[in-house]
Amino acid sequence: MQLYLCEKPSQGKDIARILGASQRGSGCYNGPGVTVTWCIGHLIEAAPPESYGEQYKRWSLEQLPIIPERWRVDIKPTTATQYKVVKALLTKASELVIATDADREGEMIARELIELCDYRGPIKRLWLSALNDASIRKALGALKSSDETVLMYHSALARSRADWLIGMNLSRLFTVLGRQAGYDGVLSVGRVQTPTLRLVVDRDREIASFVSVPFWVVDVGLSQAVQAFAASWLPPEGQTDAEGRCLNQTAAQVAADRIRTGGMAQVTSVTTERVREVAPLLFDLGTLQEVCSRRFGLDVQETLDIAQALYETHKATTYPRSDCGYLPESMLAEVPTVLAALVATEPSLRPIIDALDPSQRSRAWNDAKVTAHHGIIPTLEPADLSTMSEKERAVYRLIRAHFLAQFLPHHEYDRTIVLLTCAGESLRAIGKQIVAQGWRQVLVEEAPDEAEADNPQRSQVLPQLSEGMQCRVEQVALKAMTTQPPRPYTQGELVKAMKGVAKLVSDPRLKQKLKDTTGIGTEATRASIIKGLLGRGYLLTKGRTVRASDAAFTLIDTVPAAIADPGTTAIWEQALDMIEAGSLTLDAFVMKQSAWVTQLVQQYRGIQLAIKIPQGPICPICGAATRQRSGKTGPFWSCSRYPECKGTIAIEAKRSAPRKSKRSTPRKPG
Repeated sequence: MQLYLCEKPSQGKDIARILGASQRGSGCYNGPGVTVTWCIGHLIEAAPPESYGEQYKRWSLEQLPIIPERWRVDIKPTTATQYKVVKALLTKASELVIATDADREGEMIARELIELCDYRGPIKRLWLSALNDASIRKALGALKSSDETVLMYHSALARSRADWLIGMNLSRLFTVLGRQAGYDGVLSVGRVQTPTLRLVVDRDREIASFVSVPFWVVDVGLSQAVQAFAASWLPPEGQTDAEGRCLNQTAAQVAADRIRTGGMAQVTSVTTERVREVAPLLFDLGTLQEVCSRRFGLDVQETLDIAQALYETHKATTYPRSDCGYLPESMLAEVPTVLAALVATEPSLRPIIDALDPSQRSRAWNDAKVTAHHGIIPTLEPADLSTMSEKERAVYRLIRAHFLAQFLPHHEYDRTIVLLTCAGESLRAIGKQIVAQGWRQVLVEEAPDEAEADNPQRSQVLPQLSEGMQCRVEQVALKAMTTQPPRPYTQGELVKAMKGVAKLVSDPRLKQKLKDTTGIGTEATRASIIKGLLGRGYLLTKGRTVRASDAAFTLIDTVPAAIADPGTTAIWEQALDMIEAGSLTLDAFVMKQSAWVTQLVQQYRGIQLAIKIPQGPICPICGAATRQRSGKTGPFWSCSRYPECKGTIAIEAKRSAPRKSKRSTPRKPG
C-alpha cells in the first residue's frame, strides 16, 4: 500500500480526490493500492522538563541546566486518536509519500512521526505550492526523493531543540532569580520572542525619551494665470537643523512678513525629471501582513489565517507561508491559464486583462531569487468569490492585483521642482504630473510614498512655469510646528521591523546574514511570536498599535544582552542554514547550544538581580500596592499582600478608577 501523509484533513481530502481514494475510512481515505491520511498539525510535541525527572516539576536553580541526554516527545492528548490511525497505517505501508506543507516545519511534522513509529520503508516527497487540481497533478508527477528534503527536517529539529534549551532553562533561571529579587511574575525567555520584544521596548523608550523641538514653516499660496499652487519658504543656512527645519521663530516671522509685503514671486529655475516606477513584487507573507495591517487594520495572525484559507479552503491562491516575492521563469507558460481563470472568477476584469501584455517579463520573474516557495499568486483555476468572506475577498483581490501589475507598463510621472524668490526670500514648489498610469490602474489604492503623504504639495499639478515668470502671492501662513516622536509599532510594522532587523546589527557579516535570512523569525512563525507575546502580557494592544508592558521592560532589562540581540539570532539562523546544506550536523549544533546555555546558567546562578518591580494602582480592598501578575486570561494587577488579600484589578482598567474583582473565588497568581 502506498501511504500519503498530509498535514491537515482538508489537504488529505484534496489529494485523495486526485488519487481516486474515494472511500472514507477512520482518519483516512482509501483507494486501489493507495491510502491518504493526515496529521492535525503536530501530533507529537517536545516533552516538558518534568518528563525527564520528577525533580524538574519544581523550578529551582539547583536543577539547572536541564540538558536531555536522549530527547523525548509526547503524543498530544488532543490528537491522540489520529496519531493511533497514522501509526497503524505506517505499519502496513509499503511506501510512504510525505505530503505535508513544503517547508521546514512541514518536514518535521512528518519525519518526527516516522521516527517515533519506527517506519523503515521507502519514502518520497510531494512538493506542493498550490492545492488546486492542476497543481496537485503536476506535483504527483514529479515526486522528490527522500534524500532531497531530509536535511530540512534536521534543520527544523535543531531549531526546535535550541528553542527548548533556551526557553526551558533561561525562563526558569530568570524567573527564579526574579522571585529572589521580589518579582512575582514569570520571565519567559525565547530565542525569537525576546529579540522581537526588544524591538518594541526600544521603540517605546525612544518615544518616552523623545524631546520635542519647536520649528516654524512658512506656507505660501501663489497663482499664475489664475491657476493656484502652493510653495514653501526655504530657510537660509544657519537657521535650520539637519533636516532643514527652521528653529528660529523670529527669522520665520520676518520672512513671512517680507513675502506678504513683496506681493510677487519670480521664478528662478524650473527642473523637470521623468520618474518611472516599476511594479511592486508579488507578496511574500510578511509583506502581505504589513500591507493588510495598514490597509485593512488586520492583525498579522488574522492575515495569515485568511491567506491560509484562500490557499487551503478556496484554492484561490498559492502557498501563503512564502518568504519570496519572485516567480520561477518556467511559470511564464502558465500565465494565460491564470489570466483566463481570473476572468472566469470575475468577468468584470475583462477590460483590464485585455490591456495586459502576458508576455511581459517583470523583475518578479527571476530563478536566482526564488526560494523554497515562490511569491503568492492566484491559482490556475477559477475561484468562487461568493464563498469568501468580505475580508477574504479583499485580501484575494490584493494578491490578484499584484499579479496583474506584472503585465502592465511602468507608472510614469514628471516631477517638477520650481525655485522662486520674493523680497529676497527663497521659495520652492514641487509638482507631479502623471504621464502613464501603468500598473497603478490595478493598484490605485496603494499607499503613496511617505514623503508625499506628509507633504501634499509633492503631488500637486503646477501651472506652466518658466524662468523669469512672475507669480502673485495670494496668501502667507506662518505655522508653529513641533518635531514628532517615532510612531508606536502596529503589528504589521512590527513584522516589517522583524524582517528588516539587519539595520540594528553593526557586525557586517551578521548584518548580511540577517538580510539573507530576511531577519528574525520566519514567515511561518512571526504571527505566532507576536500572538504569544500578547498572550503572555508582554505586549499590549492600544488601538492598532502594540506597546510593551511593564513586565516587558523588566524582562529586557534582566536577561543578558545577547539573548535579546538580533545578531545572536543571525548566528543561529546561519547555523540552521548550514544544517540544511549539510555542512553542520544536528548533534554538533545541539552540543554547542547546550554548552552556551550551561555557561549562561553558571554565569548568572549566583547573581542578585536588581529588578524594577512594576507597581500598579492601589488595591481596591485593602489599599496596599498591587503588582502585575499573569493568569490564564492574561496579565492583571494583584494585591501585593496576596494571599492574605485577594484584591485584583483588570490590566485594562484606568489607574485612577480601580474596581473590585467580581470573581467569587480568589484568582491565583500565574
